[in-house]
Amino acid sequence: MTCESNLKSGSVGSVGSAELLLAIRNLYSRRPECFHREPWELQHVLFSLGYVDDLADEAEIVAAVEAARGDYLQWRAA
Repeated sequence: MTCESNLKSGSVGSVGSAELLLAIRNLYSRRPECFHREPWELQHVLFSLGYVDDLADEAEIVAAVEAARGDYLQWRAA
């Protein structure tokens, strides 16, 4: 399914917040170079790598990134 068909079907942003947080945590653990990417960049990365089926809303990505980065810093300190 292409990006254009997702936009036409109105399914953009249908990824759940919990699923998005898990996807970002997984992305950070497998690809640490993505840790410093901006949310608008992560939107494309998550979709392109198959972590999500639809493009996620940027506001949801911001919230998930803040939570994931906070968790990641705690893991690093341990």
